[in-house]
Amino acid sequence: MLDLDLSQEIAALRSTFRDIRAVVDVGALEAEIARLAEQAGAPDLWDDTEHAQKVTSALSHRQSELARVKSIDARLDDLEVLVELAQEAGDEETAVEARDELIALQKTIGDLEVQTLLDGEWDPRPAVVTIRAGAGGVDAADFAEMLMRMYLRWAEKHGYSSTVMDTSYAEVAGIKSATFEVDAPYAFGTLSVEAGTHRLVRMSPFGAAGKRQTSFAAVEVIPLMEEAQEVEIPENDIRVDVFRSSGPGGQSVNTTDSAVRITHLPTGTVVSMQNEKSQIQNRAAAMRVLQSRLLLIQKEQEAAQKKELAGNITASWGDQMRSYVLAPYQMVKDLRTDFEVNNPTSVFDGDLDGFIAAGIKWRKQNHDD
Repeated sequence: MLDLDLSQEIAALRSTFRDIRAVVDVGALEAEIARLAEQAGAPDLWDDTEHAQKVTSALSHRQSELARVKSIDARLDDLEVLVELAQEAGDEETAVEARDELIALQKTIGDLEVQTLLDGEWDPRPAVVTIRAGAGGVDAADFAEMLMRMYLRWAEKHGYSSTVMDTSYAEVAGIKSATFEVDAPYAFGTLSVEAGTHRLVRMSPFGAAGKRQTSFAAVEVIPLMEEAQEVEIPENDIRVDVFRSSGPGGQSVNTTDSAVRITHLPTGTVVSMQNEKSQIQNRAAAMRVLQSRLLLIQKEQEAAQKKELAGNITASWGDQMRSYVLAPYQMVKDLRTDFEVNNPTSVFDGDLDGFIAAGIKWRKQNHDD
């Protein structure tokens, strides 16, 4: 008989999965799906398009979450059957299949376990990510564009919906800044650990040959709020500028001045939007992001005041958080968690799960201590 004893590994997975199910609360999830399905089935649902989209999106997210949990349950049962078949038949090919499935399940359950650590107030919300080129001239602008592609590829690999809302192109190459939304369950909780200063060290393709260049880019991540959580913004507190949408090199994309820039005068917060077709749509989208940003600023100020009262003022964990080194050696290292990989190409192609999981665990440990 083939020696294929995976019983301990499977038992450990079942134990972890039981804990996850308790946190996810499958019964509450099914009740929420039933409630949303009833709303989605209302004959007048699409009379209010924005509300309808929210209901159907929430329903889709909850159904996806439940399907994921049920799928793992079934796969664990199937794995035990597969191991039994391999042992009875002495079939090495089936044994290899069982081992591969065990490894795949360990990753899937590990990912889901990390998600259960996302218990912050806004963690389940969609994320709005803004990337800005920092010090480093053309290299920094190019680096900012590399980071934007990295996050969009990460979203694509996971099947998450992403929408580029605004892009400000640099003159020679790359971008000055870009803002995009990732709409997926727990997008904000997941991506919020990516906020901070990112640093790139490489042989510059734009400067003198043989000279290393260090450049920086800042990543900001905010949750996109529901309308019920909006901050009231008086009209007198904002300045609205309208301009023509542009592509790389200043090329005109639209024939009308549809892009919108809103400046919140009291805080100096600026939001630009040029993804939508009309000025009205761009203004509405920009206001929603501005309200989300202002709410976050308000909460951060409250948290800072509490820390000051407690006499515990520390630097933000998000600053100078990751280095991407392409020369003289190849390595990407997170400076908070010490998680590192020696394949920057795969990281820039969206292979971020290891960094994100390590960041979420690090944040949880530090917040709980």
